[in-house]
Amino acid sequence: MKKIAVVGAGISGLSMANYLEKHKIDYHIYERRKKKDLAGHGFLIPKEGMDYLYQIINPDHLLQHGNFLKKYTQYSHTGRILAEKELDNVFAISRHSLINLLAQNISHEKITYEETIIPDDQHTGKLKLSDGTDIDADIAIISDGSRSRTRRNLFKDETMRVARESEVVNIIQNKEISASIEKDFMKFHHEDGGLTFGILKLSDDTVLWYSQFDNQKYMINGCSTENLRKYMLEVFENWHPIVPEIIQKSYYKNVHLWNVYELEKLNPFYKDNFVFIGDAAHPLIPFTSQGVTSALKDSFLLTKYLVEEENIHTAFSKYEIERKPEIEVHIHNGRALLNQFLLPLSQQTENIIPISYK
Repeated sequence: MKKIAVVGAGISGLSMANYLEKHKIDYHIYERRKKKDLAGHGFLIPKEGMDYLYQIINPDHLLQHGNFLKKYTQYSHTGRILAEKELDNVFAISRHSLINLLAQNISHEKITYEETIIPDDQHTGKLKLSDGTDIDADIAIISDGSRSRTRRNLFKDETMRVARESEVVNIIQNKEISASIEKDFMKFHHEDGGLTFGILKLSDDTVLWYSQFDNQKYMINGCSTENLRKYMLEVFENWHPIVPEIIQKSYYKNVHLWNVYELEKLNPFYKDNFVFIGDAAHPLIPFTSQGVTSALKDSFLLTKYLVEEENIHTAFSKYEIERKPEIEVHIHNGRALLNQFLLPLSQQTENIIPISYK
């Protein structure tokens, strides 16, 4: 098997490394950030994603770091129940925990941190280190996120746009608040639309929360950490009491302000000996809750075809043919969910689960 360079040590890059490790395929990961910078928000993972995750992470280890959610409850911002639905093995886990679990099977010699990788300007199909040195690899698997530098370099005519939604994501460690929350997914919606607050219980003492904003109504991009906290308290002051309580008692050192981007039209998933996985191939609006599952499926199927096929372009083609139609469905569903989010509650379709299914 040929040598592989994986660009990016996020969920998709580490998932890819785990599948390559299982097949004893030679690879090395390059990550531009520091190892300790790879923390962040959290994820919902539907049953399909968990089935792929179980192939590379011990289920018992997973259960020690996350929580299966039993029910989705949709509320008005004052706490009136709008809809309830049972969930089928939907798992909630912090990004920090999942990154650590995926990295535990990877030897530290196989990951280089604080190294920016760039494609060769001469279009040789090679990658270069920041000092100009060529990387000795036959295949480049690109997993450097939704705003992939490599993708923009190879597909210069792509159009990326800012979605009409921004998110603030944080984690609070508080046993009292966690004890007051069942193993459910709670989401509060403002009556006028365009503003939500979601709560996910991760463990007996840890809760993940996130707020979604119509960024044409709520201008939060320039907020410092402290100003962001004050702004959140002001915006959510008259919501159900649990919402301002969580905002008030949270620390904001690692709060994540997320501006959402999407491609106007998907690029091919590969070019020459470069192949893209996860958000680098197909940024998904977070309403889909399919980011981790899609990254896992990309990694699993790409590895499968690299093992089965002698010709890498045949492997790349089969991977794209299998994955692209499903991704298009999730993109369509994500945009539909975003459009619903922007509407007043009185105009929204009832009982919408914020997860895209095929």
